[in-house]
Amino acid sequence: MKLQRFALALAGVGMLAATAAAGPATAAVRSNPTPAIANPAEGNLKTTPTTKLATSGGCVQDVGFNTPTPGINDVLITPGKPPRGQWYGEFRFVGTRLNTTWYGVQTDAHLYYHGLFVQNGTLYRGVTYFDTEYPRPTYARIGSGWTSFTQLVTSNYAITAPNRSYLYGLSTNGSLYRYAASGATFRALGHFPGFQGFKAMTVISETPTYDTLLMTTKAGALWTVRIPAAASTKPILKLVRSTGFAAYESLAARECGDKGGTLVTGFDNDTDSAYQYAMSKFNGSTTAVTSYGRVPGGTIPGTGIFSVTGHWNQLVGE
Repeated sequence: MKLQRFALALAGVGMLAATAAAGPATAAVRSNPTPAIANPAEGNLKTTPTTKLATSGGCVQDVGFNTPTPGINDVLITPGKPPRGQWYGEFRFVGTRLNTTWYGVQTDAHLYYHGLFVQNGTLYRGVTYFDTEYPRPTYARIGSGWTSFTQLVTSNYAITAPNRSYLYGLSTNGSLYRYAASGATFRALGHFPGFQGFKAMTVISETPTYDTLLMTTKAGALWTVRIPAAASTKPILKLVRSTGFAAYESLAARECGDKGGTLVTGFDNDTDSAYQYAMSKFNGSTTAVTSYGRVPGGTIPGTGIFSVTGHWNQLVGE
């Protein structure tokens, strides 16, 4: 995350793995870390809707990933042909099967990142503090019943009231589920059938009235899936590309530029590698897609990637 990456202003990040706190996700931790995903703490926040935390200047994408240690690491990707990867040193975390976006928050007292993860079939909230020499991960159990999910992503609309945060899950039964953050837990909002052939997904738009997911199919197609906030409204699917994206087990997206562009990185678990794309404002098959190729300089030894951003950064890709 450049200056604001996990180990903010720390020297010798390679030492983190040996010294950072770690433990099972069921360890006694803070039961309700703040801000909860639905209600960010306010008042002493240094970040505001006009002060973005994650990166400063230009289009740079921060992509996190789990490691087998178990741990967490990230790579800062600057687009180009090839893209440039700035790889960091990992720190200890618990083993995770799925990770959602990590959102950064700076207060007068703390710098921390919060996100969700699944360990086995249980969903947890993780809050990792970077206000001491070494990262301090904490974990709070949300609930069981997540075994069938192969993908989880979060949207976070925080610019104007009413703020809202949704969790989307792709299940092995072929349905896409939506949940609304409610305090320290999540409230089911129903599901959408018809997603049997889909594989990887990420969020590319967060607005007051809809979210848009970018999803791949097992056959390699790339689709946008606009999901209106109204509970009774069905998703609107548009085909972006019919082939070329079958290799990716997970995706991460970041807004880029002032015209609604998006940087998208795909993770190929077979080669432990990441590939970056630049995409114009999404509009079905007319979307411009530029492939920058494989991110050099390191490998991703885990099972997936996730976005790392600031709490106030909004995705506007469609």
